Formats: sequence, structure tokens, C-alpha cells
Amino acid sequence: MQELIEKFRTNVIELSNTNKSFIHCEWFVKYHLEIVEKIALELCDIYTSADRDLVKLLVWLHDYGKIIDFTNQYTATRAMGRPKLLEFGFPQDLAEKAISYIETLDNKEGLASDATPIEIKIASSADGAAHLVGPFFYFYWYENSNKSIEDLMVSGREKSAKDWENKIVLPEVKKAFETRHNFLLEQMGNIPGKFFM
Repeated sequence: MQELIEKFRTNVIELSNTNKSFIHCEWFVKYHLEIVEKIALELCDIYTSADRDLVKLLVWLHDYGKIIDFTNQYTATRAMGRPKLLEFGFPQDLAEKAISYIETLDNKEGLASDATPIEIKIASSADGAAHLVGPFFYFYWYENSNKSIEDLMVSGREKSAKDWENKIVLPEVKKAFETRHNFLLEQMGNIPGKFFM
């Protein structure tokens, strides 16, 4: 299984780096996908019942459609992801399960529910937390430099709030990333009333 996941991972990296119509092609692997993977695998060390192979597959599949067809990213993941997994030799049931889990992750509703599989919670939380690491939001500002500073800060706060409230569902992640989250909100214009308490 690890060999199949590595083949798919290599394919995603190649697509990310070479698809020049993909707006994030210059930075997406190093400053997003690899960080999501690191966080997710650390979470697998905490949640030992999680299927590590499935989590790793979800990490490399969760933005597959975005890389191929940014405008139709969610339908592209389903339409192109499933056949690609089967082409690489993943068992049909695993390919279906992975796509189903990505659809749940993309829906962003009820992810904190006890009924949500831990692999989805890990992938979702790692994805949301990765947005708080490194230059993720600075790249967004760079890529949208036609927008006003105020618009960029508003959209950044909105994105950060959605991630924090809907995607980051594991308590360990909230605890570990709270300072980063608050600092990012400050950078996006939420200036504290007092600096010295």
C-alpha cells in the first residue's frame, strides 16, 4: 500500500509543480501539502487507531481537483481522483472510501461529530492547521494583489474563521495552534485594545 501511496504522492507533486494554470504551482507542495502531511502523521501518533495509509492518501487527495481544475475543484476530485487511484492500482473499495471521505471533508459540516471517522478528522484538522504555518496567507495576498489591503484582510479573517470553526475539529490541534491563529487574526486587522495587561 505504501508503494501505491508514494506513486500517487509523486503524481500530485508533479501535477502541482508543472500545471502552470494552477495558481499555486510555485509553492503549493512545499508550503501546504508537505505541511499537511507532517501534521497529519503527528496526529496519527496521537490517534493510533487511525489508518495511517488512509490518512496519508487523504492528505495527497484532498486538493487533487484544485490542482487539476481550480474552478471546479470539488467535482474534479471526484471525476479525476477516483480513476487516477484505480489507474495506479488502488483497490476499488479503498478508492471509493477515499473519495467518499474527501466528499465529507469538502462538505465541512459535522466534522466534529462522533460519527465522523478519525481519518477525516485528522485530514481536515491538519489541512486547516497547515494554513496557519509558514507563508500560506502571504502567498494568498501575493496572488490576489489586485484586491485592496482591507479586502485581503477581511477575506483572510473569513478564511481563518472557517478553518478554525469548521475544519480544525481535534482538540489537540486547537490547543497547539491557538497562538498561531490569534497572531494571524492580529495580522489581519484584529488589533488588541491593550498590549500590556
